[in-house]
Amino acid sequence: VQLQASGGGLVQPGGSLRLSCTASGFTASYAYGWFRQAPGKAREGVACLSDGGAWWYDGNVYYKESVKGRFTISRDKAKSTVYLQMNNLEPDDTAVYYCAASLTTVDAMCAHRLVDVFGQGTLVTVSS
Repeated sequence: VQLQASGGGLVQPGGSLRLSCTASGFTASYAYGWFRQAPGKAREGVACLSDGGAWWYDGNVYYKESVKGRFTISRDKAKSTVYLQMNNLEPDDTAVYYCAASLTTVDAMCAHRLVDVFGQGTLVTVSS
């Protein structure tokens, strides 16, 4: 599977952005998610969701604690696209955001960073 992310940019605190990730190639059964990496910090899982057709489907959607209630991950299977809607953005959300795919559960993928494929990053800057 190949991943192409877009939608980053500069936004003021409290603003919103929507990131998009289009998958191509063999896309069935993958879990998809978004990771981010701020300067000087490790890459971390932000939000992940499962493909309902996989035998390991756990029915979960994972969110990093600090983004719960502000970020929403969703998927349009017909368009092979995964979205990350980010609302009420904070300066600490500033990072390069990466789309990711993995043949595993969302907990393993997002919490334990078991990722098979990363797309290229898109920069999100939250600043006044």
